[in-house]
Amino acid sequence: MNWDGKNVTGLINPGPDSIVLASVFVDTTTWTVRIEADTKDKVHISADGKLEDLGSYHRTIKGSWIQGSTKGDFKITRD
Repeated sequence: MNWDGKNVTGLINPGPDSIVLASVFVDTTTWTVRIEADTKDKVHISADGKLEDLGSYHRTIKGSWIQGSTKGDFKITRD
């Protein structure tokens, strides 16, 4: 993910099967994040998480995701 000062852009699973992020919403009052995208086969992906360790360079977003009928947990760490 990249932030240009106004918008967040990025990819899910960079590589030949990458998926462009459609939207990223951050609620700065609760530091929650919602990420949405659609696969090339038009399956919707949504992920809801919470920003943690905000003061750390290696801050994280932890939460859960849904892709079609598949659900799981995720963790994104800034390297």
